[in-house]
Amino acid sequence: MSTIALFGPTGVGKTAVAVALAELLRAQGEDPVAVSADALQVYQGLEILTGVATPTQRAALEHRLISFLPVDATFSVGQYAQLAHAEIDELLTAGRVPIVVGGTGLYLRAALTELHLRPPPPEGLRERWREELQQRGPAALHSLLAARAPWAAASIDPADGQRLVRALELLDLGELQPPEGESELWSAEMRHPTLLAGLTMEREALYGAIDARVEAMLADGVLGEVRTARAAGASQAARKALGFEDLLAGDVEGMKRRTRNYAKRQLTWMRKLAQVLLIDVDGRDAVSVAREILDSRAR
Repeated sequence: MSTIALFGPTGVGKTAVAVALAELLRAQGEDPVAVSADALQVYQGLEILTGVATPTQRAALEHRLISFLPVDATFSVGQYAQLAHAEIDELLTAGRVPIVVGGTGLYLRAALTELHLRPPPPEGLRERWREELQQRGPAALHSLLAARAPWAAASIDPADGQRLVRALELLDLGELQPPEGESELWSAEMRHPTLLAGLTMEREALYGAIDARVEAMLADGVLGEVRTARAAGASQAARKALGFEDLLAGDVEGMKRRTRNYAKRQLTWMRKLAQVLLIDVDGRDAVSVAREILDSRAR
């Protein structure tokens, strides 16, 4: 019994492929369950914004690690790793097939491997760098990081404030060191035998799918969802969901732009993954993509 993992950019159709894959697996006598590897789908009340599987999709395939935290809670990748390992191990022990589905690269790796995750920073340190980010902006922090640790700055998008804050925290703690050899993020080591499929799409088609997805969210009431989450005291972690602040500001085009930029980063991450099976989904339905994944699994 092996694990199947699906990764890919926002809007590429991961959930639809997972559901189609589940149907094919059940036809072969197997019992699949999806395990989410998404940093924001953990929050209750942000289902539209974060693209959680719809009730129809969840009826077709059980999904775990979605919508289980109140929107005012904080959550870390370390906490996620413990939960994901427990879910995957339990499913495999029961003879079921975990389908790990996600677009958060670090969470995917945390689910599939034994990452050596750093502890959270001492109280006050993160707040200080967040304040610097607010006052000076991400470009200034990226320049500061480039001066102090160029090897770290080279791997971080100058607009990615969250990663810049984390890198500067670690630098202050003396835990940010130049890389030696292969990073465990990109190693081929897995906790269990896993077929890792990366779904790709031609850039312009992907951007079109992202724009259409944002419009569909608006039609489904995402603005009301976000306003309700804000009123409920959404945590800083929950407010990092793509489009949260843009929607509150009435900037739909900004949401689309940020989502497209995030998709580019997801594609870059995916190409670094070891032993990933890249599958072009352009012009294809979910069933044909799922069949290709199963054919590869059988080899």
